[in-house]
Amino acid sequence: MEEEKILIKGVESNYRTIGEGNPLLILHGWGLGSSNSWLKIQKILSAQRFKVIVPDFPGFGKSQKPSIPWTVSDYVDWLKELIDYLKLEKLFIIAHSFGARVAIKYIAEDGEKVEKLVLCSPAGVKPTKTLEANLTFWISRIGNIIFDIRCLRKFKETIKRIFYLFLYKKDYVKAEGVMKETIKKILAEDLTPYLSEIEVSTLLVWGKRDKIVPLKYADIFNKRIKNSKLIIIPKVGHSPHLENPEKLLEIIIPFLK
Repeated sequence: MEEEKILIKGVESNYRTIGEGNPLLILHGWGLGSSNSWLKIQKILSAQRFKVIVPDFPGFGKSQKPSIPWTVSDYVDWLKELIDYLKLEKLFIIAHSFGARVAIKYIAEDGEKVEKLVLCSPAGVKPTKTLEANLTFWISRIGNIIFDIRCLRKFKETIKRIFYLFLYKKDYVKAEGVMKETIKKILAEDLTPYLSEIEVSTLLVWGKRDKIVPLKYADIFNKRIKNSKLIIIPKVGHSPHLENPEKLLEIIIPFLK
């Protein structure tokens, strides 16, 4: 396995490559995301006659953080430069969660080079306002007022972290500095309009127990992406590549072949 660092958009960016054959790009998620989280799958896919390339997005793994907060479009521009640098004319993409946000916008805008797409637990559809969302909003506002009282102020950040963890917003809680502002910008963008612009053959893979991007959003992706197929993995949450990599490979290899 080869590892290399290159300068893209002014950011020192790391990526790993293994195998020979059709180029296959894997785009990791947020949370525990980095090229490390896909090592096992990368090695197995390389034995299937794919040249598997897994970069660390800026702010993750061994890549530098951007100097200012980035949007999804900034990451798309970064991806375009990476693909140009690697001289990839035809490629397959597997994208997980946050990586799927980048893949969706990239393919909708400039996806001629992509032959097939696998979206694994993809994020990007902004949640609709529900009773739970409205209740969360008012609890948050009331909490801010209460914990602005001088004697309670020192507990505010701790309570806030617990509150966001309860809402499964672990990525926001763990992000720091420029990456906290980056995730705010990313979560604010609804990519639903871009889904209908994707024409490439697409496989959607979802964990039935996904609490980060619940299964109810799978139907939105499946209906809006014209040429898509949905497969649900039972007893799996948001990260099939870590929870049940064997099953994930069993699903995606025939599709890619």
